[in-house]
Amino acid sequence: MNQAPGFYRYKVGDITVTAINDGFARRPLEGFVRNAELADVKKAMEQAFLPADALPISFTTLVIQNGGKTTLIDTGNGDSGAPTSGRWMANFKAAGFDPKDVSTILFSHFHGDHINGFRLKDGTSVFPNAEVMVPSAEWAFWMDDAKMNAAPEAMKGAFGGVRRVFGPIAKDVKQFEAGKEVVSGVTAIAAPGHTPGHTVFAVASGSGKLMVMSDTTNHPALFVRNPEWSAVFDMDGPQATATRRKLLDMVSADRMQVAFYHAPFPATGHIAKSGNGFELVPVQWSPAV
Repeated sequence: MNQAPGFYRYKVGDITVTAINDGFARRPLEGFVRNAELADVKKAMEQAFLPADALPISFTTLVIQNGGKTTLIDTGNGDSGAPTSGRWMANFKAAGFDPKDVSTILFSHFHGDHINGFRLKDGTSVFPNAEVMVPSAEWAFWMDDAKMNAAPEAMKGAFGGVRRVFGPIAKDVKQFEAGKEVVSGVTAIAAPGHTPGHTVFAVASGSGKLMVMSDTTNHPALFVRNPEWSAVFDMDGPQATATRRKLLDMVSADRMQVAFYHAPFPATGHIAKSGNGFELVPVQWSPAV
């Protein structure tokens, strides 16, 4: 049996945002949080009514419709992820979208679960008409041969994956700087630590505001509640922690709506202060867009 298609629309001012789910992957807890005792992580999982042995990490990208243009923020796992992922295209089409109508793709950073949906394993490019825009700091890091050659063996695959996805279109990729409006209504904000060029996006229209948090946290039950914790995927743990606390403080103070790549679907809500950490307060599901 399958669920109904995983897409959910909401408005930010005049902009229509559609969350597209790409399934999930199970991550064993052992070694997952680098700076916390396993017993403490298990306790946090229990408090969130999550399984005791492995974290189900979900994947949710966004489609931004504004002024007749269709923009994606990240592309999911494609056919390169866990067997329980790879649902993106079915959900994207169920939401009424066609890959050929995508005008721009913004990438938050270059981890495989964000970029592999752009190019399938056989080399097929999925979005024939899309302009590709990437953070300049991210491009500078991952496309640097010296950094790839100096990387530990465990990271060589990630460097290879970036080249597989972007190599064939390298000359056409547009790089953007943080602080710039990259498409109408969407501004890139530097959020380094998870990766060197990791970027979040402020979506604004009229009085509507949404902060697309990308991978500022992994699952909010662990890392919104415990912002000092650092997931194994954070390349610079202390920098990622500082970025996380700064952004969570900001969106909490501003009462901004947020969207997270790895939060339970539809992966959007608000951030409330709670003790020394924060809570994600999910939006109420609504049939009205």
